[in-house]
Amino acid sequence: MAFVVLFAVGSVSVYTWGNYRAPLGFTYQNVWQIDLSAGAQPHAEQFGTLQTILRQLRSTPGVMSVSRSASNTPFAFSNNTMWLETEKDGTKQSVGDINFYDANPDLRDVMGLQLQEGRWFDRRDEAATRTPVVINELLRDKLFGPGVSAVGKRVGNKESEWQIIGVSGPYRASGELSEPAPAMFVYLSPQDTSRAMHTLLVKVKPGSGAVLEKKISDDIRAAGSTWTSNIITLPNQRLIQLKFSLVLPVVLGVICLFLIINVALGLFGVLWLNISRRRGEIGVRRAMGATAGNISWQVLGEILVLTTFGLVLGLLVAVQFPLLGVFSVQPAVYLTAMLLAAGLLYLLATVCALYPSRMAAGIQPAVALREE
Repeated sequence: MAFVVLFAVGSVSVYTWGNYRAPLGFTYQNVWQIDLSAGAQPHAEQFGTLQTILRQLRSTPGVMSVSRSASNTPFAFSNNTMWLETEKDGTKQSVGDINFYDANPDLRDVMGLQLQEGRWFDRRDEAATRTPVVINELLRDKLFGPGVSAVGKRVGNKESEWQIIGVSGPYRASGELSEPAPAMFVYLSPQDTSRAMHTLLVKVKPGSGAVLEKKISDDIRAAGSTWTSNIITLPNQRLIQLKFSLVLPVVLGVICLFLIINVALGLFGVLWLNISRRRGEIGVRRAMGATAGNISWQVLGEILVLTTFGLVLGLLVAVQFPLLGVFSVQPAVYLTAMLLAAGLLYLLATVCALYPSRMAAGIQPAVALREE
């Protein structure tokens, strides 16, 4: 039972650690998110006010670049997903759960996105017959195969069709602990009046703080009397999401810690009682020439053999996890978790047996036989 619990917790921990080490694909430092509300202003007038706000922001000292965005900004607990289909080796290939993002030419500068192939959006895309998109490398691999060039190819679904103009690196807007996911950036024209109207991403100079934040808020109110804004820094938003994402691993870790303590106390108590009952046997062995080291190794070996029997039973249960796809992770994660759980239990058994084995080794033959 202990092995199965440790294996399950280990699988979650290894999976989470692997995600944490993977690159985010963007920079969040010195990036602010501005959530806008037009209040009672008529919808027909909102785009003009938004353009005024954008011009003011771009001319504000301390602001380096500004981009419009939908609500699914990095670390925002918000996702927009879709599915795509294309033709691969003569057969239709479909990929679902794709995160899609409205993106204009400025988003690359704001978020520090890196391209692996092709180009980013620019003014040429205003005249495109099909809406241009940039996909990340994971989506490229799923649609066309690893390393296959995707630039110039078309993708679509029942609702629309897009033209791929570039391939970016990874983009994990859900944070460090999230699983890498396919992503697609859809071109957002600067003249688009229907999408990404109420969220801005702003790249500011390092060291910018409350003074710049107040000026931006005042400028927005001056541009539209009914408009209000809420400014959030992406580093703070990242910490909020990271704390939320760590709740499950921490809870599992605490449960695992209590389990380890209970197992350790149980092992120590059983060994202590076992040695107390076998004092006569140990005394006879010492009288027949067994050294203190022999006795100590005997006790340690017995507990390791019993631990091995328990691990074999636990492994029979653990191997069902990858076969059934319980956690939907790579087989390497399960294997690493098995090795970690087995190693931890062997270490725990060894530590718990050290003092009882020394106590057994210190039993004097004459004293033990006299007590018997």
